Amino acid sequence: MGRVVVFGSINLDTVLEVPHIAAPGETVGGFGLETFPGGKGGNQALAAHNAGADVCLVGKVGMDAAGQQMIDFYRGEGLPIDGIGNSELPTGAAFIQVERDGGENAIVVVAGANGDFTVADADAVEIAPDDVIVAMFEVPIAVNEALFSRARGIGAQTVLNPSPAHPCPPGLFASTTHLVLNETELAVLSGHPISETSSDGFIAAAVSALEAPAGMVVVVTRGPGGARGFAAGDVIPMPGRRVDAVDTTGAGDCFTGVYAARLAAGDDVETAMIYANAAAAISVTRPGAATSLPTHAEIESLLRRKWS
Repeated sequence: MGRVVVFGSINLDTVLEVPHIAAPGETVGGFGLETFPGGKGGNQALAAHNAGADVCLVGKVGMDAAGQQMIDFYRGEGLPIDGIGNSELPTGAAFIQVERDGGENAIVVVAGANGDFTVADADAVEIAPDDVIVAMFEVPIAVNEALFSRARGIGAQTVLNPSPAHPCPPGLFASTTHLVLNETELAVLSGHPISETSSDGFIAAAVSALEAPAGMVVVVTRGPGGARGFAAGDVIPMPGRRVDAVDTTGAGDCFTGVYAARLAAGDDVETAMIYANAAAAISVTRPGAATSLPTHAEIESLLRRKWS
């Protein structure tokens, strides 16, 4: 069993509960304000850790109160902090509007320390052939590319979550073995307009338009609609589960982290998707991102129930 090595962002999230997402120029009265640990890197690492994986989180925080708060949180959760460095820039931050009914969200991210990475930082990350390396777009993409290239050179699996949505450099794309993305991100990478009502056939056409390298697995998360996997010419349908959503923030990170954890445990793509889909269904029933992530026991318990 290999490790899950997550190279990514660490943020302190400020969550605003609102009646609806504010439109440009609109002022909306909020119902409440809370702060939570977040950042896609931290969320995905903690999701994998909670799912039972041996995890190394490689990230940076500022030398400020927010950074210390994040370190204390991870330490309390039992997530190793050896890979977290300090930056003279402030700790990354995210400001999140969450609708009271339905849990939909809109997010603004300020990179701060998450942008303070060089290729030398990537070169310093220890990688073994049986590791699963995870990266996203809240840290410098050029550094992701260097890390993935080295990982593929020794035979490690790589999982890219291209979020926030941004075109993917050819070198990084070529070094990715598992692409995990949502409909918005698929639309940006493929050039196909996609919505939550798009048919599975339309999703498949968009995936085909990616012209993914041979052997790449593409997993498209569809929120309440579950997920669709595309591997070696096969389509893996994964229906959604009916739950009462409270906050969808971090659901994609939960899916990605648990998916990587199951790959590191030796599972095939379909089994990894089953676990990740169940974990994400649990996460949306709880507020916050890092604070909503389920344990391995909770995921197993849900999987033992009748599908609903």
